Amino acid sequence: MDKVTPKDVFAANRDRTAPLLARLKADGIGHLIDGKIVPSISGATFETKSPIDNAVLATVARGSPEDIDRAATAAAQAFKAWRDMPAAMRKKLLHRVADAIEDRADDIAVLECIDTGQAHRFMAKAAVRAAENFRFFADKCAEARDGLNMPDNEHWNISTRVPIGPVGVITPWNTPFMLSTWKIAPALAAGCTVVHKPAEWSPVTADLLAKLVKQAGVPDGVLNTVHGIGEEAGKALTEHRAIKAIAFVGETATGAAIMAQGAPSLKRVHFELGGKNPVIVFDDADLDRALDAVVFMIYSLNGERCTSSSRLLIQQNIADKFIERLTARVRALKVGHPLDPATEIGPLIHQRHLEKVCAYFDVARNDGAVIAVGGKPHDGPGGGHYVQPTLVTGAHAKMRVAQEEVFGPFLTVIPFRDENDAIEIANSVQYGLTGYVWTCDMGRALRVADALEAGMIWLNSENVRHLPTPFGGMKSSGIGRDGGDYSFDFYMETKHVSLAKGTHKIQRLGLEPGI
Repeated sequence: MDKVTPKDVFAANRDRTAPLLARLKADGIGHLIDGKIVPSISGATFETKSPIDNAVLATVARGSPEDIDRAATAAAQAFKAWRDMPAAMRKKLLHRVADAIEDRADDIAVLECIDTGQAHRFMAKAAVRAAENFRFFADKCAEARDGLNMPDNEHWNISTRVPIGPVGVITPWNTPFMLSTWKIAPALAAGCTVVHKPAEWSPVTADLLAKLVKQAGVPDGVLNTVHGIGEEAGKALTEHRAIKAIAFVGETATGAAIMAQGAPSLKRVHFELGGKNPVIVFDDADLDRALDAVVFMIYSLNGERCTSSSRLLIQQNIADKFIERLTARVRALKVGHPLDPATEIGPLIHQRHLEKVCAYFDVARNDGAVIAVGGKPHDGPGGGHYVQPTLVTGAHAKMRVAQEEVFGPFLTVIPFRDENDAIEIANSVQYGLTGYVWTCDMGRALRVADALEAGMIWLNSENVRHLPTPFGGMKSSGIGRDGGDYSFDFYMETKHVSLAKGTHKIQRLGLEPGI
């Protein structure tokens, strides 16, 4: 039997995309509202293009406040029946969604590559993880309403949880399919109905997700998807009175705007925002494993991930040798077509984002840092939004490249003296999403983990998610936590019920004196 080569896999991936893209272009992308695929009321559309070659993938319905109102009304009308559906039936339906995702996992992966520019090696796993998200929360449907038993001498106090109502979910353009399921699955498991506004730069797999949910038999109106521009459809969603909460993943500035827009209706918000995450490597670390993790956590997924470790804090006495090895690894990274299995870095999502990332090359130079690797656009296949993986050395903590989120394959290296210096540098930014610490001294590892201003810490590990654990950040990196019961805390209201034993004394008012 002939050996399958990467070239064969590349060809097979491209062959798979051809009919998918032909159908996508012919059909276009509409909203899914109350179980029906519909155009915008205004008839307005926009084009979505591939970052690989700027080819038009589809014409997309451009949602307006009127379209959001239709979707929010549908979600409100469907809410009571979905809330009151037996948990076992909701569980069964959400498992059907997971089955549908798994059946289309290969299609989802290649479409995600074409739509976002992410390398296939990562998107294949993202599609599988999306199914896992639905399965995990499907299995938690029965316990979503669980509370506590808190008895005292004369009352039996219990708590329970009830779904908050129709919610809005606004998702980003980086790994959009997986991140959409991360938000939508717990909302549906909790008993909420959803209006989903995907990122306008990556609408393709959001359209497929909506269709798979309907195909699985989830009732009409339970999940509604409205495409459009953030300032139009997104703003209308955050302001709509029928929407009780907004779950948002994206930029910090956008999160602040959403909070302001939802304030008049006292809308609950959950934000997963930006990060400028440190990876701290001490001189006693397993340097081989640390090097692998440093490279992976900034250059995988094109560096377009909120949890990327975009600042390397390296102890001074090992900095030169570590940077030498790091430089060689960054130079060897393979930039190419996202469907090529050899590709490690694909094109960035959009021309505007490419321009933003490239602008930081001059920022680094003007601040006095050294671009040791990269620092230029890359001439990749198709002529799309490619950029060279970039390594910046000679930096210090106050430089813009050490403070601002670039959100690309761009790593800034900052030496530190000792434990206290590392902590001070790590905490010197406005963000507080994740931190990564490499040391064989477990006492030091725990001290640093306790001192870091971040919502999630990994010790001697890259970012490995466990679905029951809390996911979220501090400071400008977000509000609230996702994962396991933490998701239900957001999508549900906690209700306290007190049952009297009939023994406590009740004060009597309004009686004649002495009675």
